[in-house]
Amino acid sequence: MNRHVKVATTLRQASDLIENGLAPASTLADLEKVAARYAVAVTPAVAALIDSSDPDDPIARQYIPSVDELNAQPEENADPIGDHAHAPIDGIVHRYPDRVLFKLVHVCAVYCRFCFRREMVGPGKETALSPDAYSAALDYIRSHDKIWEVILTGGDPLMLSPRRLSEIMADLADIPHVKIIRLHTRVPVADPGRVSAEMVDALKVTGASTWVALHANHPRELTDAARAACALMVDAGIPMVSQSVLLRGVNDNAATLTALMRGFVECRIKPYYLHHGDLAPGTAHLRTSIAEGQALMRAIRGNVSGLCQPDYVLDIPGGYGKAPIGPEYLSENSSISLKPDGEASAESVYRVVDYCGDVHIYPPKP
Repeated sequence: MNRHVKVATTLRQASDLIENGLAPASTLADLEKVAARYAVAVTPAVAALIDSSDPDDPIARQYIPSVDELNAQPEENADPIGDHAHAPIDGIVHRYPDRVLFKLVHVCAVYCRFCFRREMVGPGKETALSPDAYSAALDYIRSHDKIWEVILTGGDPLMLSPRRLSEIMADLADIPHVKIIRLHTRVPVADPGRVSAEMVDALKVTGASTWVALHANHPRELTDAARAACALMVDAGIPMVSQSVLLRGVNDNAATLTALMRGFVECRIKPYYLHHGDLAPGTAHLRTSIAEGQALMRAIRGNVSGLCQPDYVLDIPGGYGKAPIGPEYLSENSSISLKPDGEASAESVYRVVDYCGDVHIYPPKP
């Protein structure tokens, strides 16, 4: 029998999780060790999704701490995608020429157990940029006229008040070369009631286009309330894309991944990225292999609408950016043919694999 947890406030302590049936009492000491290092927060909306009778519940795996998080692997790194290497000033990560990350806050509605910034967010960390750091970050963006897009991240930018968001959006839209402002958020899933008409109004500005990237990893996260929160934004003219992380025991099968991507499209959210799990400390138990991810992408190719296809990407450790790592469908072979005058020439011939796994030659032989 399914048992879903109803709580009135966000759960932040190991003891809170145990008292509400989200973890066994025998794990208290271990969970307290995990919580002492990595932030814990489970909102009422998320708690209501967790089936406490299922020890392998895919929602719980994302949000409920595990003793496995204390087992860091040699290849794991506190800054697995190299933010620090590309941070010219506080709050800015400038990895690509035409866009920057603007890290406004270091708090989230919930804390994911696989987070690549888990060493940098949560209680005990700096909660937000100081006024001086904020001004300096704006000056940096103003002084780099190749910056076309500013990505608000952190932490979760929708943890800010509508009033503050409105000020930030206006400040960025006033910079002539900034044309796109993108916000990355978990809030519509984790705390959908926070997405109000006032917040949506705050996101709309003159002079720049607003995009919102929603992070969700399992179709159950797309509840009626989450869909309604997203609809508020889309109906207001704010386009949305999705980001997901491939996670062992959460979405590492074709049926779940298909349902998730279809769910996004039904919400008018274009699937964008499926991230391979980053090498964040204590997350090995949640990572798949790249080969498993490629097999999943091949399984949904051709069987699921093109609207539902994300790019499977790896954020290369060390700060070298994202690279698509999906399965290959095209390979080149050279062939030798004779011209009418008898001279040999090399031609490119391609092997193309269709979604059924059959191989075809392009161009086809006459």
